[in-house]
Amino acid sequence: MSENLFKLFTTEFSTNLEMKLQQAGSKLRGKVREGQHVGKQASPINQLAAIAAKAPAGRYSPKNRTDADYTRRWVFPQDVEIDQLIDAFDELRTIVDPKSEYSTNAAYAIGRAWDDCIIAAFFGTAQLGQDAGGLSAETFATSTFQIAAAFDASAATGLTVAKLIEARRILQHYHNDLDTDPATIVIGSQQESDLLKQVEIVSTEFNDRPVLVDGRLRRFLGFDIVVSERLQVNADPSREVAVFVKSGMYLGLWTDMVNRVSIRNDLSSEPYDVYTKSSYGATRTQPGKVLQILCADSTGADITA
Repeated sequence: MSENLFKLFTTEFSTNLEMKLQQAGSKLRGKVREGQHVGKQASPINQLAAIAAKAPAGRYSPKNRTDADYTRRWVFPQDVEIDQLIDAFDELRTIVDPKSEYSTNAAYAIGRAWDDCIIAAFFGTAQLGQDAGGLSAETFATSTFQIAAAFDASAATGLTVAKLIEARRILQHYHNDLDTDPATIVIGSQQESDLLKQVEIVSTEFNDRPVLVDGRLRRFLGFDIVVSERLQVNADPSREVAVFVKSGMYLGLWTDMVNRVSIRNDLSSEPYDVYTKSSYGATRTQPGKVLQILCADSTGADITA
C-alpha cells in the first residue's frame, strides 16, 4: 500500500438542504372564517342587533314599530412579500439545488404571518362603522371577556380545567351555539404541559373517551386545541391564551399566497428569483365570541420562527 494515498483524500458534502426549526406554516387557517376581497378596506360582515317582542298598546291602537340596529365590521389589508435570488453562477458551484426549499421556507413564513395577524386581532382594536368616513374603535373588554390568571385559586396559576370550564360557561352565557359554531383554544407548550399534569385530562374516569390521541392533547370540553408558540406574554408574566368560536374571528384575503420561481433576465448571471407574496387582514367579529385566559407562564419570550 502506498504511503502517499492520503494525497487523494476527498471531502464529500451532502446534497440535502434541511430547514432550521420553525413553525411550518399556519396553524390557525381553517379555524376562522375566511373571505376574498378587493379595495383599500372591506366589510366582511353586516350584523343585525337583537330585538324584543312588545305587548300591544291596546285594542285597535296604532302598532308599535320596531327598528333593528345594524353594525358593520371592517378589515384592512397588509401586504407582505419575500424575494430571494439564487445566482446562476453560484448554483454551478454547488451540488445543492435550493429552489424548492427556498419556496417552502417562504411559504412557511407567510403562514406564520397569517397566524400573527389573527393572534393580534384576538385582543386588538376592531373597527366598526357605516362606511370608511366614520369608523369607531372597539377595544377588547378585559373586564368582561378575560379570565384572570388567579381564577379559582389564591395566586396566579397555569392553564387549569377550572379555567376551561369557565371559558365554556362564558361562551354559552353569550348565546354561542357550540354545536354549530366550533370552539378553538390556542395555547402554548407550557399550557399543554399544565393540562397534562391534571387528572381530569389524563384519567379515563373523567372522560367517555380518551383525551390524549397518540400522546397529544387535541380536544377537551368541546374545544379544539391548537398549540402555538406565538401567543403574547404580558408583564406578569402571563400567557394570553385565546378562546374563540369559528364565527368570532375573520381572515380577509386580498391575495392568497403566491409562490413563483422565475428568471431575472435584467440582472447579471440571470439569477433565479423565488418570489412569494400575500395580502391579508384579520378582525374580531363581535364581543362575546372571543375570550382571553391569562395563564402564569415563565417560559420566556415568544418563539417567532
